[in-house]
Amino acid sequence: MVDSLKKPAFEEMRPGVKVPSKETILTPRFYTTDFDEMAKMDISVNEDELMAILEEFRADYNRHHFVRDEEFAQSWEHIDGETRRLFVEFLERSCTAEFSGFLLYKELGRRLKDKSPVLAECFNLMSRDEARHAGFLNKAMSDFNLSLDLGFLTKSRKYTFFKPKFIFYATYLSEKIGYWRYITIYRHLEAHPEDRIYPIFRFFENWCQDENRHGDFFDAIMRAAPEILNDWKAKLWCRFFLLSVFATMYLNDIQRADFYASIGLNARDYDKYVIEKTNETSGRVFPIILDVEDPQFYERLEFCVKNNEKLTAIANSNRPGFVKFFQKLPLYVSNGWQFLKLYLMKPIETATMQSSVR
Repeated sequence: MVDSLKKPAFEEMRPGVKVPSKETILTPRFYTTDFDEMAKMDISVNEDELMAILEEFRADYNRHHFVRDEEFAQSWEHIDGETRRLFVEFLERSCTAEFSGFLLYKELGRRLKDKSPVLAECFNLMSRDEARHAGFLNKAMSDFNLSLDLGFLTKSRKYTFFKPKFIFYATYLSEKIGYWRYITIYRHLEAHPEDRIYPIFRFFENWCQDENRHGDFFDAIMRAAPEILNDWKAKLWCRFFLLSVFATMYLNDIQRADFYASIGLNARDYDKYVIEKTNETSGRVFPIILDVEDPQFYERLEFCVKNNEKLTAIANSNRPGFVKFFQKLPLYVSNGWQFLKLYLMKPIETATMQSSVR
């Protein structure tokens, strides 16, 4: 049998080093921010909680966790074909997202060192965690004869500028949804070990606790600066970031439903659970959350799924580029319209929920 039939071809920069996936609106992004504005933050209102979180970071509960054991020392050729391609893609996307967090947190730690030492140390210790995660995922890719050149990613990726409050919204949601994604997969595979096709999933229970602590840090930062949460603009922006994170995950995961099937999960059921739990968790700090139980929430997302399937078919066709552009345009407009309708759905006010939690 020809070996290429067992291993899907990936474009390589050099032998064993994968060309990074093309950047799209749905791929993990790299961020930068206004470091001077961040340094001027007054955290005294919530400094006790931030110091308690810093002590947890210093304790470094997972310092001995990310160690590959004998289960990794075997051939993974039996994971082949489309499952192999999707699994490598999962590892790459996860590695890129973790590395993005590392770069942002490391730079924040460096820039804030002399101006806000508590925040600087928190960011440095979170960058330590993200570096471990990214390194562990990149090493997992090497089991499939590939890896990412993270130095190349640092220089080649476009960086999206967000003001500090937008960084807080986005990273809080990223960390909390990461927690729910990892713990949900872990619990499923704990109950169904026959579906655990690769040992990295055994590490997800401790791993997601890093994500949870990071999310708690951003929760505490936002509550130290009430202006980030307590006006009408905050409600609009929280709606935007909740919807962006949920829609991006849903559209990405449905495209990769075969990967989730390979570990015994239904992608739609998995995403709906993760969205429900992340939305609920966000209610502890955000002034509003989305009404994800409204039937039209997923109906509109499914409309976008169908549009994306058509977009993929057009992209893979042999038609001229200008023809593809005009065929794609109404589908992009349709997706934008669905997103707008989702954004305009009545949200759920959480002021009462937050008061009861505190």
